[in-house]
Amino acid sequence: MLSLKPTTTPLNNNPNISSDRSFSSISTATAGKDGDLRRKTRVAVSGSKLRRRGSVRAAISSGDNKTETVSSNSSVPAHQSEDNSNGSLKKKKPSKGIEVRAVMTIRKKMKEKLAEKMEDQWEFFVNGIGQGIQIQLISEEVDPVTNSGKSIQSSVRGWLPKPTNHLHIVEFAANFIVPKDFGCPGAVLVTNLHGKEFYLLEIVIRGFDGGPIFFLANTWIHSRNDNPESRIIFKNQAYLPSQTPAGLKDLRREDLLSIRGNGKGQRKLHDRIYDYDVYNDLGKPENKDLARPVIGGEKRPYPRRCRTGRPPSKSDPLSETRIEKPHPVYVPRDETFEEIKQNTFSAGRLKALLHNLIPSIAASLSSSDISFNCFTDIDKLYNDGFFLKDEDQNEVSFTFPVMGKFMKQVMSVQERLFKYDVPAVIRRDRFSWLRDNEFARQCLAGVNPVSIELLKNPHDQLQEFPILSKLDPAKFGAPESAITKELLEQELGGMSVEKAIEDKKLFILDYHDMLLPFIERMNSLPGRKAYASRTVFFYTKSGVLKPLVIELSLPPSSSSLESNKTVYTHGHDATTHWIWKLAKAHVCSNDAGVHQLVNHWLRTHACMEPYIIATHRQLSSMHPVYVLLHPHMRYTLEINALARQSLINGGGIIEASFSPGKYAMELSSAAYESQWRFDMEALPADLLRRGMAVEDPSMPCGVKLVIEDYPYAADGLLVWSAIKEWVESYVEHHYVEPNSVRTDVELQAWWDEIKNKGHYDKRNEPWWPKLETKQDLSGVLTTIIWIASGQHAAINFGQYPFGGYVPNRPTLLRKLIPHEDDTDYEKFMLNPQRTFLSSLPTQLQATKVMAVQDTLSTHSADEEYLGQVNPLHTHWTNDQIILKIFSKYSAQLEEIDKIINKRNKDNRLKNRSGAGVPPYELLLPTSGPGVTGRGIPNSISI
Repeated sequence: MLSLKPTTTPLNNNPNISSDRSFSSISTATAGKDGDLRRKTRVAVSGSKLRRRGSVRAAISSGDNKTETVSSNSSVPAHQSEDNSNGSLKKKKPSKGIEVRAVMTIRKKMKEKLAEKMEDQWEFFVNGIGQGIQIQLISEEVDPVTNSGKSIQSSVRGWLPKPTNHLHIVEFAANFIVPKDFGCPGAVLVTNLHGKEFYLLEIVIRGFDGGPIFFLANTWIHSRNDNPESRIIFKNQAYLPSQTPAGLKDLRREDLLSIRGNGKGQRKLHDRIYDYDVYNDLGKPENKDLARPVIGGEKRPYPRRCRTGRPPSKSDPLSETRIEKPHPVYVPRDETFEEIKQNTFSAGRLKALLHNLIPSIAASLSSSDISFNCFTDIDKLYNDGFFLKDEDQNEVSFTFPVMGKFMKQVMSVQERLFKYDVPAVIRRDRFSWLRDNEFARQCLAGVNPVSIELLKNPHDQLQEFPILSKLDPAKFGAPESAITKELLEQELGGMSVEKAIEDKKLFILDYHDMLLPFIERMNSLPGRKAYASRTVFFYTKSGVLKPLVIELSLPPSSSSLESNKTVYTHGHDATTHWIWKLAKAHVCSNDAGVHQLVNHWLRTHACMEPYIIATHRQLSSMHPVYVLLHPHMRYTLEINALARQSLINGGGIIEASFSPGKYAMELSSAAYESQWRFDMEALPADLLRRGMAVEDPSMPCGVKLVIEDYPYAADGLLVWSAIKEWVESYVEHHYVEPNSVRTDVELQAWWDEIKNKGHYDKRNEPWWPKLETKQDLSGVLTTIIWIASGQHAAINFGQYPFGGYVPNRPTLLRKLIPHEDDTDYEKFMLNPQRTFLSSLPTQLQATKVMAVQDTLSTHSADEEYLGQVNPLHTHWTNDQIILKIFSKYSAQLEEIDKIINKRNKDNRLKNRSGAGVPPYELLLPTSGPGVTGRGIPNSISI
């Protein structure tokens, strides 16, 4: 009987993203017109493939309790085994067998238009007559006649929607009678005969020995009109390639072949093809102001992104034509946002911001872009908000109705406005940002705690003293820093530099070599003035960092290679105090740019994308490593595609709001070339590289922190250790034999592709880890999961809490520091506050970046956090041992939550507690929705 019933069993969270398939498991591959690989087969409704399967029999119950019996037998003549007009097979007499029940669970749209609801009713009718969905069970056992998995097929009938325990979820079921020797089903083929796609959550088969069998889907099933091939869904059992049941081997291989495509043709939105390309879609070559170079290749190395196959620009054949908002950029279909996530964006986040909000704010500021005249102007952003004109509010409500609901939350009775929450950095102490100790504290506990390094002796490999540049002196002048031994000792209060270095008390924030090659071009842009900077800190006896000196450098003039470096100290008189404040602002601006373009975008978003592409292309959805990594890939390709469309593109938000401007991605590329190494992305390795930790085998992660009160590192090592233990146990369970890692053909192809395709420009580097042992594999997987979860959380979700107050982290400065012979020096002496404020971003620039930071710091309501499983996705694996290991992992993360909260209450840890000091919560594992400044999602989802 085909019927609906309430959903009583939680669904799983293992979307086995498998490729489009036909019913045959043995076929030839050919290139389709769109560039994906298609096979020369027809869908099984023709019956041509059923003749090649073994002797099978199935019965489908209809709503009137009458049983239809269907069969397929390789010895039956073709005209007897073909489908009849309604998609079912010719009726045969029933024989004894096993009665099983297959239940398909489908998620409907949360919000449907009237036309869509009418389409649903038509779908119910089409399914009722057996012309909507076809399913075919594939056994793990081989039919000796066909030499492929035994199979049975049926058409769904009688889909009658009834309420379930989960809103927007419907079920239907089909009963089968299969031979006793059929074996265990290992895969289900699904053919969608409707005119539009549907979202399949899972298929559950009951009736076989051993209990229900779960086939995890969480995938869009395309219409046969878009792609004639059927979809294949494997059960929730992980197999290494060598362990694959005989009846599934061909399907496993074809699944990977189909998902790779052949690198040709333009991708369509229903496709599920994963391939690589360079960043050649950031600019508009036809517009001189928006033309941008290709990022990726020998001249500008970079990780690869997901290929879309759009045609080349007419103005530049090396550049791809752009797709502008609101049209979507292609990502494989299952990588797109789910409806809840999309609604979060629609409700006043990124897309609303880019489509409507910024123009409305610009209008409210009048035709001229103005500076902040006093700090009260900045405070008004949080206290009062921006008042929008009537025509602006009408435009927002009309063109983006969901936006109106968001605006109502922050509007007065009579006037609409856009109001920002008070950022955490000033919520407890409005003036904390002014103090030197807070400036230094944020290097350890802020949004960019991954740049500070230990200043070491010349024989060490890290930044050494005397400080020297590695840039070409013929272009950039003498390599020696202006920060001398004598200057430092004036600030050390009697301690020698040698003693301070020996005791590991001196630290440096060094952006000199990264920025100096770009400074001349950056300063030629309108309204941009920047320096290359170095800042030296001293770790005091009281347990806090203290900034000693700041060096700001400009490139040598074209006529001379004389040094153009200036050193600033905090001083005690009023003039020196304000000059010092301006110098700190330039350091913060540099830090904001490097954070966004290098540590955030490059090291997490961009570098993660090739890992995701390679995982889909080379690891079957049955592969245990695929199962492990799958939660850590959610939404990343989609958010990266949106970034290429509106954030890092030519003329986008990043260029408009950060100091490097149009050279932003070139700077990111230079950092990738000179700094990025996969082996240094592991947290312990990164801490050792920067001198922030020393090796200590007695410690859980093998390292001991140089500064114990380093909140990012201390909490991060807890999370890293939990991930590492989980991964090691997982790998140990699946790779039993000593040589099983080396002989895993899919795994070796995956690692080879990451190195030689995903990070093509780094393919010849000697530092790539080998992948030969279980220890090698555990290290690689722990690093990837850390990047996607803990590392991204630590440097992303604090963007608005720290950057939402513009003076604390200005993303650009518009003036150089005035000198006595400058024309503006007198204005500075008369009103230093006005000089400071006029150096900050303008009101429009500030509100643009604040809105983006607010968006990027927001957790969606459907966020999935580290160590947690969505209640609808509990059957992600059928391996009880793995479930126990995961339960232990989850418990560890719950304990970490308690440890971090306890640390935040420890008054001895001054970088995370004290009067007005915000607690360090960025690595607390869980969070609620919104801007919370805490929570570690499984993946880079924003």
